[in-house]
Amino acid sequence: MATVLAFHAHPDDEALLTGGTLARLADEGHRVVLVVATDGLMDAAPENGEPLRMRELRTSAAILGVDRVVHLGYADSGHGPLFYPDPPDRTRFARADTEEAAERLAAILYEEDAAMLLTYDANGGYGHRDHIKVHEVGRRAAELARTPRVLEATIPRDTVERLLRLVRLLRIPLRHDPAELTTRFSARSAITHRYDVRRYARQKQAAVAAHHSQVDGAGRMNPVMRRMIRLPAPLFGLLLGREWYIDVSPSRPSQC
Repeated sequence: MATVLAFHAHPDDEALLTGGTLARLADEGHRVVLVVATDGLMDAAPENGEPLRMRELRTSAAILGVDRVVHLGYADSGHGPLFYPDPPDRTRFARADTEEAAERLAAILYEEDAAMLLTYDANGGYGHRDHIKVHEVGRRAAELARTPRVLEATIPRDTVERLLRLVRLLRIPLRHDPAELTTRFSARSAITHRYDVRRYARQKQAAVAAHHSQVDGAGRMNPVMRRMIRLPAPLFGLLLGREWYIDVSPSRPSQC
């Protein structure tokens, strides 16, 4: 059995992009460690107690079977044309020094003796500045820690296009430019691993639902998340029961 470290930008990303994989790894007996770069807050962290989104993350992690949750110490950078100043207590992740952030992550990889790192593709998925930074920091941390396996979470662009058509068919409001989204994520030819995680659809769906602030909020993805958690589990598994990765390991194994 091995230790796998999953590196994500914000609470809820772990469930949406890799929830089935994390549940599968835990079910197979591996130690699963989840590191988030930010706690999802745009402002200063509360003085007393853990931020709500981190509490939601711990609930999600428990559902998926994650053994340890770590916040790397940065603030959310936000998405969109405005890049706000840093809050008084920490640096926004996208503005952080890449080497310093990589050293923080590498220290956890060393401590855990992680055999594999899950991180993001070069586009940061849909292009969020924090997701792009996860890719940069994850790659460098794996080099520093000499992590033998590195898989970058992504989605094939043609799958994104099909999901967008379904979203429009169901009349779910989505405040994204569809033309822009189809240039994000990865070409199918770049993808090396596709995992069938339909067996873990209920866990993945419950993990998404644990992020109440995102499901019930007014953000651009909230209507989609609300509809997702109301789907019958078999339909949820049919739509979101596969997860994709690009193997960028220093010495790529011949098979998964």
